[in-house]
Amino acid sequence: MDTEVEMTVNERYKYLRKMRERYQEVGRQQRGKLLDEMRVVTGMHRKSLLRLMHSRLVRQARKRERQKAYGVDVDEALQVIARSLDYPCAERLTPSLRALAEHLSKHGALQVSASVLQQLDKISVSTVERRLARLREDRARLSRRRSPSANSALRDVAMGRIPWDTQGPGHLETDTVHHCGPSASGEYAHTVQWVDVATGWNDRHATLGRSYTVMERAFDRLLDRLPFEVLEIHPDNGSEFFNHHMLRYWKEKVTGARLSRSRPYHKNDNPLVEQCNAAWVRAYLGYDRLDTVAQVQALNQLYDKLWVYCNFFQPMMRTTEKRVVPTADGGTRMQRRYDRARTPFERLCESGVLSVQKRQELQAIYDQTNPLQLREEIYALIDYIFSLPNAVPGVTEDVYQLVGLPSMEQAAH
Repeated sequence: MDTEVEMTVNERYKYLRKMRERYQEVGRQQRGKLLDEMRVVTGMHRKSLLRLMHSRLVRQARKRERQKAYGVDVDEALQVIARSLDYPCAERLTPSLRALAEHLSKHGALQVSASVLQQLDKISVSTVERRLARLREDRARLSRRRSPSANSALRDVAMGRIPWDTQGPGHLETDTVHHCGPSASGEYAHTVQWVDVATGWNDRHATLGRSYTVMERAFDRLLDRLPFEVLEIHPDNGSEFFNHHMLRYWKEKVTGARLSRSRPYHKNDNPLVEQCNAAWVRAYLGYDRLDTVAQVQALNQLYDKLWVYCNFFQPMMRTTEKRVVPTADGGTRMQRRYDRARTPFERLCESGVLSVQKRQELQAIYDQTNPLQLREEIYALIDYIFSLPNAVPGVTEDVYQLVGLPSMEQAAH
């Protein structure tokens, strides 16, 4: 029977009540034909139909309520797993529930039985979404404020964007996040962040100001722990990226890599890193001002932990298809389809670009990390960062402390 036109229970009873009037008025032979007709329409067995023709045809109340498919144990496991990953959406979380439960159990953060593991393996996305809606902790929404953008005077770099369906790793979108608070005056902290388009592998480093000295050290740090070769670097039009010093740095440090830039005032040319700015920087740090050496040092401790947390434990979905479809009002809209949620580490392993040694090193980091404990350390660091005082007006901060160079006083002598 075609499931698209299958009757509901109420529709079936309404139809059978109408047919019972005809059934009671005809003889034995005609009753058999009516039963055949009802069997075709409803899909029910003749014996069931015959029994209903001699009943009141009224739906009876359920004598025993349906048992819950998933109990408290599953809810508790979902709560710990979701909390350890900082409450991602159900679509990202569901495909890796069992693997994460086993991983957390190995680190002593969760105790699960074999039956709970089986239930986590078969639970649907919609069920996870409903249960997480009840379990998710209330979190205050952060205010959104745009940071002032910088324009580049250099126009000799090709404009464009990295295609969304790029397959191999190595194509990196990069951007800076300003931690200036309500005023952009003076020196303050910036977060330099980049993300690989194909795998979602991301990293970030904090600097005090945007001079060439600190930007060079930031990219040195990012390149040192990037596990694959850089093929393309794609920033926006910020002057911290496009100046003669940085252009020389790219040619010397990242030999053979293509340098491209976004079109002015087109944030959609850098969509992935803009998403990471919101998800991994603004969501944790908001828009408050950070402007001391101590705050930047603490920020980099935080980003060291986020590097592990984001790349090894945060599942991400990647767009697999885009198409324009018509709408009911005569317009059009963009319809997107996504693949199964996987972590950047999983996608990187699937790409086949890692050496055996590098893959073993990364796997060891994953095996040794308890994501629930790591999340607690991340939030403890955030509290510590905001407990630090801001810069005192008239007191100079020594940026050389952040880049491993002699202090300003030592350099003066």
